[in-house]
Amino acid sequence: MKYQTLNENIIRLVGGRDNISAVVHCMTRLRFTLKDRSKAQTEEIKAMDGIIDVVSNDVAYQIIIGTHVSEVHEELVSMLGISGQAPDSRTGGRKNPFKAALDLVSESMTPLLEPIIAAGMLAGLLSLVSLTGLVSADSPTYIVLDSIRGAVFFFLPVFMAMACAKRLNASPYLAVALAATLLSSSINGVEGLSVFGIPLPAITYSSSFIPILLAVWFMGYVQAFLKKIIPNLLQYFLIPVFTLVITLPVTLMFFGPIGTWIGEGISFVCTFLANTLGNWSVVAFYAAIQPFLIMMGAGNFIMPVVMAFLAEMGYDPLFLAACTISDIAVGGAMFGYFLRAKDPRQKELFGTVSFSAILGCTEPAVFGAFVKYRRPFLAVIIGGGLGGLFAGLMEVKTYTMAWGLAGLPSYIGVNDFNNFYYMIAAVIIGFVAAAIAGFILCVPEGETQDTRRPLFRFGKARLAQPDGMGTDGSCADGSCAGGSGAEGSGAGEGDGKTAGNKNLHKECLSAVAIGQVVQLSQVKDMAFSSGAMGKGIAIKPACNQVHAPVSGQVVCLFPTKHAIGIKTDSGVELLIHIGIDTVQLDGKYFTAHIEQGQRVERGQLLVEADMKSIEAEGYDTTIMVIITNTAQFLDVIPAVCETIRLDEECLSVVF
Repeated sequence: MKYQTLNENIIRLVGGRDNISAVVHCMTRLRFTLKDRSKAQTEEIKAMDGIIDVVSNDVAYQIIIGTHVSEVHEELVSMLGISGQAPDSRTGGRKNPFKAALDLVSESMTPLLEPIIAAGMLAGLLSLVSLTGLVSADSPTYIVLDSIRGAVFFFLPVFMAMACAKRLNASPYLAVALAATLLSSSINGVEGLSVFGIPLPAITYSSSFIPILLAVWFMGYVQAFLKKIIPNLLQYFLIPVFTLVITLPVTLMFFGPIGTWIGEGISFVCTFLANTLGNWSVVAFYAAIQPFLIMMGAGNFIMPVVMAFLAEMGYDPLFLAACTISDIAVGGAMFGYFLRAKDPRQKELFGTVSFSAILGCTEPAVFGAFVKYRRPFLAVIIGGGLGGLFAGLMEVKTYTMAWGLAGLPSYIGVNDFNNFYYMIAAVIIGFVAAAIAGFILCVPEGETQDTRRPLFRFGKARLAQPDGMGTDGSCADGSCAGGSGAEGSGAGEGDGKTAGNKNLHKECLSAVAIGQVVQLSQVKDMAFSSGAMGKGIAIKPACNQVHAPVSGQVVCLFPTKHAIGIKTDSGVELLIHIGIDTVQLDGKYFTAHIEQGQRVERGQLLVEADMKSIEAEGYDTTIMVIITNTAQFLDVIPAVCETIRLDEECLSVVF
């Protein structure tokens, strides 16, 4: 065998055959699971011919071999007589179940931000033009545009079903079918339903997500169970049918009524508070917790009570004022976040949802920000509670069914402007208190990693340039200007001479993905961060597509599709490594759009990777771009910027 001597020495120096539990390989590394790492003679291994370096961390004992590692591994596992498969384990350990559930909700909501924010902005604008009299709420234009807002929130369970299914290993299409069934006219809000003779309460599934989240979670277990007991020949036909037939009744009997049970519990608490402390306590309490009730789909219980108040007394002394104060407190909390946040994407999100919340549409804030960041709930509890307390003590009354900023005129009674003034004061108290609390709480550092990717970025990435190069990182003769875009902007095709030195050339590499730039030294993998593999850069991707940073030939496409090797015409050899330790996924969530040996052009799509699913499995999705033959060049210069686009330079290779 070609590598027999090398492998024999490796086996001996890692502690012998009996010390090896498993060994797999990545693009350049052998990854050992050793029973006792203290037996491994690391320095002796490093000194061996054919060994680049050794990295020992919490993940594995890793020996860096080079791009021929697959051949070495094949002979090694044959000599050891083992399968070469990694044990089924996760590097990050088990999460706290409660935190895991919150993370699931947060991550599932992230893909839904676009339609939610669009609907919220539209709702706010429509409310504003209606309030100013520019467009009547009864006009066809208003109705048509408002249908967008209504549809997004009505069908929120459908969106949530798709997002959750991808995270929970359930069929996304069966999940959507289940959500659509729950929203059908025969189930959604219908009274008198029963399952197997068991009566069901009338449940409104629209604009909710807790029931469908639980249903999809349960569906994943049902599917897994059915796959075990149904023969392969019949699975295609029977699993979808039985999955829906089992999941739907369970959802209707157990998951759907959760919102109703919570509403009944809150109703009991409100009654107790009113009888014990007075109506003011109910207003304060409800104004503080309403966003939570919206999230749980449990806010509808107040409607019959409000209607009864208006019919019997001509006004509502409790809930409508609390709703308005809470809505505007939500806007205040988001405004506080807006003022404090530095990231452009966060500012855009918080500013948008703050505007819509003030105008009475809080769903974008609750589902788009509160669920994700969680701390805004505390800000609203403080702001809404204080505003509600003031309104309750002043005995504010609501004379018509209205809430939000546009509903403030409903607080003007007959010859009674004090009620209106008190409500204005309550709203201001709620907004200011929530804004201050939001500003203080802001976004915890550990919760910002998914949002530090601005929606828009202007300008080119700046490169730290050596002597003789322009400050913008471009070649003087324009040879590096031909990027992936039609206009030729961004990173260029390489072999041009650098400015100021006719003897130097530069190969410019564009970004492989949109995202946040990470210097290689900060990557949580010593094999890359130490520079043992070569110089380069890393990107935390904001999308699923990985593109060619330069034109050249695909010299290596790893079977698991998580790593690609490209060689340019000028001799630059680069490794694109998608994620850390993702070799263990064995190609799951990766789709290759190229083949080994194929020539690719700058900007061409190489691989699609489901980043959210990869993260859900416990893996870091950071993409490393490494110049593996760094030693052959004068310098490899990474971009110095926070975020990057596909048409921007991420690396310059000087030779």
